[in-house]
Amino acid sequence: MTAAGRSGTPRGSLRDHAYETLRRRIIEAELQPGERLVERDLAAELEVSRIPLREALRLLEADGLVLLVPHRGALVAPFTPADVRDLFDVRESLESLAARLAAERSDRAALDRLAARLATARAATRAGDQDAIAAANAGFHRDIVELADNPLLLGLMRPMEARTQWLFRLTAQRDPARQCSEHEQLYEAIAAGDADRAAAIAHEHVADGRADSLALAERWSHPDIDPEAVAARRRRRPTS
Repeated sequence: MTAAGRSGTPRGSLRDHAYETLRRRIIEAELQPGERLVERDLAAELEVSRIPLREALRLLEADGLVLLVPHRGALVAPFTPADVRDLFDVRESLESLAARLAAERSDRAALDRLAARLATARAATRAGDQDAIAAANAGFHRDIVELADNPLLLGLMRPMEARTQWLFRLTAQRDPARQCSEHEQLYEAIAAGDADRAAAIAHEHVADGRADSLALAERWSHPDIDPEAVAARRRRRPTS
């Protein structure tokens, strides 16, 4: 197979295909924290050569979803309680700032988009669709950052987006009705242009999930993983 793939598809498109596919699998926990990513197997499965695959893995490393160990290989990044703590430390500050700016700067069209996202979350919550709930909640937080209309803030938050989606997916058993209610309160504050209240609600909303998320992280994380030892294993995923 050439760098452009069997069909002559440009390498950038193959890289993007590999990136989006692996990103989704990691966020949805199909690929588990600490799992080794075997280039040969993934290249065959995704029908890409190793060059675009390696480019995709580097993008995933920038997202914090993949760990690349020099001379050893790649693995899904271990996601420890310390990682969850660090993510909450940053989100509490930056998401409250985003909510404040969104309340100050949002126009009617932007608020309508946020309301539509909230309606999607409500419908998913009523249906008990965990995948849709996680996607809608992550999208709601992303929309608020975009409403803040601050390119620097958007740039700071973008690298955390995948890890935040991962966290929403892995902690999906948190009460979705409560999260939906908190999002509704946050929307109302932003729509009313009440910057102080929006910032306070956003901070409390993020902080409220810290204890439950840390407790859940203790069960599904791998704090004792030695990344080099994991990457060195010649473990293969079973084939069907």
